[in-house]
Amino acid sequence: MDWPEPAPAQPAVFIGAGRYRRHSYGENHPLAIPRVSLTQDLIAAYGALRPHEFLPARVATVPELAWFHDPEYIAAMQRCQVLGKVTHRYRQRHNIGNFENPFFDGFFTTPATATGGSIQGAEAVLAGRVAFNPAGGMHHAMPDQARGFCFFNDPVLAILRFRQAGLRVLYVDVDAHHGDGVEYAFRDHPEVITFSVHMDTGYAYPFVGGRIEDCGSRGNAVNLPLPPGVNDSEYRVLFRQIWPRLLAAGVPDVVVLQAGTDALGPDPLGKFNLSTRFYLELVREIMLGAPTDAHGTPRLLVTGGGGYHPLALARCWTGVWAVLSGRSLPDALPRAAADLLRAVDWDMDEDEDYFPGFFTGRLDGPNMGPVRPEVLDRTQRLIRQHPLFGGHVDS
Repeated sequence: MDWPEPAPAQPAVFIGAGRYRRHSYGENHPLAIPRVSLTQDLIAAYGALRPHEFLPARVATVPELAWFHDPEYIAAMQRCQVLGKVTHRYRQRHNIGNFENPFFDGFFTTPATATGGSIQGAEAVLAGRVAFNPAGGMHHAMPDQARGFCFFNDPVLAILRFRQAGLRVLYVDVDAHHGDGVEYAFRDHPEVITFSVHMDTGYAYPFVGGRIEDCGSRGNAVNLPLPPGVNDSEYRVLFRQIWPRLLAAGVPDVVVLQAGTDALGPDPLGKFNLSTRFYLELVREIMLGAPTDAHGTPRLLVTGGGGYHPLALARCWTGVWAVLSGRSLPDALPRAAADLLRAVDWDMDEDEDYFPGFFTGRLDGPNMGPVRPEVLDRTQRLIRQHPLFGGHVDS
């Protein structure tokens, strides 16, 4: 059937690039799957992306990258792309050219494009539009090293662009993994608050930090580590207790949301059990809580992030774009969208009962369940002890 083109209800921009179709992270790597391109194609199958809403991502300049990254590291990334390989010295010094952060075609240009897109996204927000850069969200990268599949830390650079405009920033990270690189970057910046809800680093990458006690010397890092299996009910309870307190205490001028999808139940690297339906509810709440400009448009930049199940990710990010642009999309997938998903070479969970649902609708869930005392206790301890909320963290 033909789907009517949904009319957007607020100004929003989707940032993408053709190179995401051609360049991956190499074979046998968690990011060597269609992500941004598949998301954009699903959105197009719904007729939900108008030409004026699409912004081609540009390559971040070396001076922009140097806002956070060491010049030697930037030069090493460029040199490796020219050489067509990573030398032993660079591998040892910068943690590149290994299985975690492998060499691939476009080694410098591809992550620099994703980074440029997030800087563009910040500038679009400053100009009065909500922005979504699904290729961004590389929150683990450090000044002189790649970490956790992340080469350049685009959320940090986007936040720094907002800081250049004098805005106070609230960074919210709902990726299943701790947003350690962003926290590190702003550990001494009282005008930036970082909030990360993540798998406890006792059992999950990066295996250090991210504790409730890790609040930074300025008390501007807010961390909530959680046990495996967190469901919609538990996440809703914790978020609704913490979110209004964050807004009240932080008084942000703008919100940056890292929207990794590895917290969804089917994700092979995440250990949470959130549904797509709840995830979009979460994004909607964050958008509604974000400060607005003079025209009533939320000051909100959303990046991608983790997400290692291409079918779950593309369906979810299609919904994220619908929320951000104010569209109401049918739950049922258009035939063209279902065909796109079936064409993906993915069979990791094809024997699961939920698998056929990937090709019929864009939503699943809810994944309700009991709210475990452990989750409640950690939430209450964070609220009771964190200095941002008037408490005192015991070391």
